Amino acid sequence: MDLSKPSTQANLESAFGGESMANRKYLFFADVAKKLGHNDLAKLFRDTAAQETEHAFAHFRLLHPELVVDDASSLSDTQKQGMLRRCLELAIEGETYEYTTMYPEFAAQARQDRDSGAEAEFAEQSSESKEHAGTFRTAAKNFGLLTPIEQHHAATYGVALDALQGKGTAGHAEQPIPGKWICKVCSMIYDPVAGDPDSGIAPGTAFEQIPDDWRCPICGANKASFIPYREAELKPA
Repeated sequence: MDLSKPSTQANLESAFGGESMANRKYLFFADVAKKLGHNDLAKLFRDTAAQETEHAFAHFRLLHPELVVDDASSLSDTQKQGMLRRCLELAIEGETYEYTTMYPEFAAQARQDRDSGAEAEFAEQSSESKEHAGTFRTAAKNFGLLTPIEQHHAATYGVALDALQGKGTAGHAEQPIPGKWICKVCSMIYDPVAGDPDSGIAPGTAFEQIPDDWRCPICGANKASFIPYREAELKPA
């Protein structure tokens, strides 16, 4: 396939994104079906999701032939390290874009959408406008919460890359950051400075003071799924 043409490159990237999105949607649908007691339908969604993964992988192999492993035994240690380094570089690039550009811009747009049309419709007491405003408000909140998550991911990959290059060993700081807790399921970081006002948790509320029935605002995991937040850290080799 000729990837020298920008249109082909763009189409492959779009196809990869579409197949990847389909995979996650079908897994979500499978979860819904399972919870509703339709296990056969849940299996159908899971099976289709697995097929969409294969489609996405096929596109990604064309986009990044330098990462295709046909026979690992034929690769030198230097080649293996180079491929792993490239994987980490791409991961860092993606996570950095998300926390520096994508989510900040999405959050700003969601706030703008909420504060313009939706707020104007509020004056008319439209139930639909209230629903829209609530959606925009939740979107802005989630985009804001995802920003430090992606920054955490990028930092973790950065440490892993340094470790791969022999600069040390990947690990975590011995002492957690005071007050901050991280969700083991989705990496949402609870910061007492911000609290979680939409869930009734006022700014300045220590994690230990949050009610036990509080749920992660991103993934819905319970409070017990959180652990003290320790930053990724490169340890001496």
